[in-house]
Amino acid sequence: MSRSRWLPDAAALLVAVVVAFPLYWMVLSAFRPAGEIESSEPRPWTTAPSLDSFRRVFGQQDFGRYFVNSVVVAGSVVIVSALVAFLAATAVTRFRFRFRTTLLIMFLVAQMVPVEALTIPLFFQMRDFGLLNTLGSLILPHIAFSLPFAIWMLRGFVKAVPEALEEAAYIDGASRARFLWQILFPLVLPGLVATSVFSFISAWNDFLFAKSFIISDTSQSTLPMALLVFFKPDDPDWGGVMAASTVMTIPVLVFFVLVQRRLVSGLGGAVKD
Repeated sequence: MSRSRWLPDAAALLVAVVVAFPLYWMVLSAFRPAGEIESSEPRPWTTAPSLDSFRRVFGQQDFGRYFVNSVVVAGSVVIVSALVAFLAATAVTRFRFRFRTTLLIMFLVAQMVPVEALTIPLFFQMRDFGLLNTLGSLILPHIAFSLPFAIWMLRGFVKAVPEALEEAAYIDGASRARFLWQILFPLVLPGLVATSVFSFISAWNDFLFAKSFIISDTSQSTLPMALLVFFKPDDPDWGGVMAASTVMTIPVLVFFVLVQRRLVSGLGGAVKD
């Protein structure tokens, strides 16, 4: 193998190791007994793996409820944002109307505003809507933050579908709704999958909104909030934290495995566009 070939491979391998090492350390710490976690000389392996940390995690009374709440929030955000983004991207691509360019620029500007800067205004808005301490206070903001990126990305996929295909469908007697859902939707599905992955990760791992909007009703909390149970002021349970984090990572990995093929084609189409 020539030097020009193995240098990029070695660099890619190094990056992969750097990225994967924190995940490895998290899983390793989840299986370590308490004595090894608190050791002053940590080792990158364990000779006595233990499930005690996972027992403490699943032994938490509300852990199952937190898991279900996270699934509801992330699932709702993915489904609603995908459908709305698909319709909006089709509208701004296929139709000509006033302020269309202004609307597209607003989508870009919306992505530049830090989430932290909007947390306090969103808190008062959720309070005025009566949504504090409900899952709606988590679902609505995540949908709003997911839509600008999803619409802008899907716009390229919709634009890549030839208008001649749409005209041919109309000539064959297809209605606009039939063309939209039976022809256009399958063609832009890879782009929908790509945007859905980002929406899912953002909603699943959210801690800021969950901490800010779920104030007193812990039954509406999500999995990131479950980590606070193991953070004790004087004696934090790092094994429990790592075990809970490992459990939180599993649904994300499963989601990636299910959509990986369409995700690759979707990102490839976005780059090509």
